Amino acid sequence: MVLITARGASKGLPRKNLRLLSGKPLIAYSIEAALGAEGVGRCIVSTEDPEIKEVSLTLGAEVIDRPDELATDRALSRDVIRHIIEQLAASGDMPYRFMLLQPTSPLRNSFHIDACLADFFAGSYRSAISVTEAEHHPYKEFRSEAGQLVPLFGIEYLDRPRQTLPEVFRQNGAIYLTETSCFLEQASFFIPPVMPFLMRADESIDIDTEQDLLVAEMLLEMRRRIA
Repeated sequence: MVLITARGASKGLPRKNLRLLSGKPLIAYSIEAALGAEGVGRCIVSTEDPEIKEVSLTLGAEVIDRPDELATDRALSRDVIRHIIEQLAASGDMPYRFMLLQPTSPLRNSFHIDACLADFFAGSYRSAISVTEAEHHPYKEFRSEAGQLVPLFGIEYLDRPRQTLPEVFRQNGAIYLTETSCFLEQASFFIPPVMPFLMRADESIDIDTEQDLLVAEMLLEMRRRIA
């Protein structure tokens, strides 16, 4: 089962989840990816927005109405997911595990979903998180202390070749997979042992600004030309 959280009251990029990307609402990419994956049976969207609800239903997803208090800037994703699970449990449909797709990751597709599921079931994991290689190595970063720069991890790492440093990744927000009971118990998507699902940088764009939307448009156009 796939869950998609899509509120309408986004601030940074107004009406973000309905903004057109190559002629389609942004949320359409995640719904189509979910419903096009062989390993997914159901796709459920949580939203407080009537227009997002209408678009989601038209595309074939189910919708759970989100309370207004879970649609604010301060609402936590884990609380939204808990609300979805509680609604499903009330109707006897609570899944053993679920996958969360954020609608701001339009370049994640059905192939990624099925590949993640295949890798997950081939191992002994409790959860999976999609990641991409970190663009800037944290061992070479600083923090501010009393107005001065202080190495985040140690001065000895600042001039080391990147190749000699540990491989590091950042979560890209595209895919989260976990067992439902573990999520309810720990209120987290990071439930060890965690499987990393590696995605390329050009697949990992997260739409948060107008610039992100333009970059995604260019990447989709490049894909069409190559195809």
